[in-house]
Amino acid sequence: MSQGLVIMSYVVASFLFILSLSGLSNQETARKGNYYGMAGMAIAIFATIFSDQVDSYIILIIALTIGGFIGTKAALKIEMTQMPELVAIMHSLVGMAAVLVGYANFLDHSNGLLGVEKTIHEVEIYIGIFIGAVTFSGSVIAFGKLCGKLDGKPVLLPARHWLNLTLLILTIWLGNVFLSAAESGGGSVALIFMTLIAFAFGVHMVMAIGGADMPVVVSMLNSYSGWAAAATGFMLSNDLLIVTGALVGSSGAILSYIMCRAMNRHFLSVIAGGFGSTSGEVATIEGDISPIDIEQAAQLLDDATNIMIIPGYGMAVAQAQHTVNEISKLLRSKDKTVRFGIHPVAGRMPGHMNVLLAEAKIPYDIVFEMDEINEDFPNIDVSIVIGANDIVNPSALDDPNSPIAGMPVLECWNSATTIVLKRSMAAGYAGVGNPLFVHENTRMLFGDANESLQAILKSLSA
Repeated sequence: MSQGLVIMSYVVASFLFILSLSGLSNQETARKGNYYGMAGMAIAIFATIFSDQVDSYIILIIALTIGGFIGTKAALKIEMTQMPELVAIMHSLVGMAAVLVGYANFLDHSNGLLGVEKTIHEVEIYIGIFIGAVTFSGSVIAFGKLCGKLDGKPVLLPARHWLNLTLLILTIWLGNVFLSAAESGGGSVALIFMTLIAFAFGVHMVMAIGGADMPVVVSMLNSYSGWAAAATGFMLSNDLLIVTGALVGSSGAILSYIMCRAMNRHFLSVIAGGFGSTSGEVATIEGDISPIDIEQAAQLLDDATNIMIIPGYGMAVAQAQHTVNEISKLLRSKDKTVRFGIHPVAGRMPGHMNVLLAEAKIPYDIVFEMDEINEDFPNIDVSIVIGANDIVNPSALDDPNSPIAGMPVLECWNSATTIVLKRSMAAGYAGVGNPLFVHENTRMLFGDANESLQAILKSLSA
């Protein structure tokens, strides 16, 4: 394939990636956005395979076969509840790819670069390996926290900010040593030490971030993986990788900022501070719960006119989204107003609940973001909370010592009655108790969410 045709293919692929991001910004066009992205990636892969830069087709075919098999098996095996940790581990692979490509470029002395061009190329290698290493180790830790293999609580080392600053200064100093030694064909020792420091920095950074901030972490790591891909593009002189990486990196950074703003948190404090650093004692939760049975819950829904459904990670674990859809259809067939309230950080990654509701084919026009429906709760007859905890926690608004103080939440306690479906009284992912459970107009329905909802559906149908 001629170089002109390759460039044209890359331009088309870049355009499709931009259309993909545009489509993914809205629920109604998200499916089309995915198709655009898949088409763009297919064009990019085939254009690269048939370009003049590739001459080892046997090795390439073997690698594509192995990677395709692993990806297909993972896609078929992974449940929707495991999607956040899958995304995190995929980010780690992008980071490790950047590290390996960086070292391969460093060891390849056949590029013929001299003078300033050689120095620029070495800077690209150094930065690419640093970003890739941070992305890899940080994503592995995020994967461990999301799947429960690591504790979700923040690990806050003494003088952690000074430690981060020291690591950053040491990285810059090693960069100067690397560039000086690389002029005479050396620099490997400095590069290896920097890689180890970057691995440690990624581990320390994510270990210091707690459970409630993990959706921001996933988004942030997505941004890092994009910048790692862009750095790889510079190292390989591949324009498409540069454009694609910049798109992913910038969009991930913007999403992280938007989520931090929605949580009333500063982006830098999430990255550097860790979750749960409060100045006082967290208030204890006192009071008695008011349990409710299936028949009573069904009767409340049957008597209600305006109903708000708030899904959380518990709904994902129970795979209850399809039952929720059947209940919402039945209630709407009885001329009741049913809406879904979605918090920006519900679940374990950005848009987790939206994906689950879309999978269950719940109409987009009855799904609302927190800012759109929070003022409507005083007019709601029944709010039904399905496995959510931190996103409906009143202490975020009225307890200044709470780890989630200042975080906007769905104010479902302002509705006439709130039904909370939970397995137990255990705290949410942030490890914070919830006064909503002992609120005077809250009714607790314990048990598996899907089983409870199926029983409610049966009672409503009868």
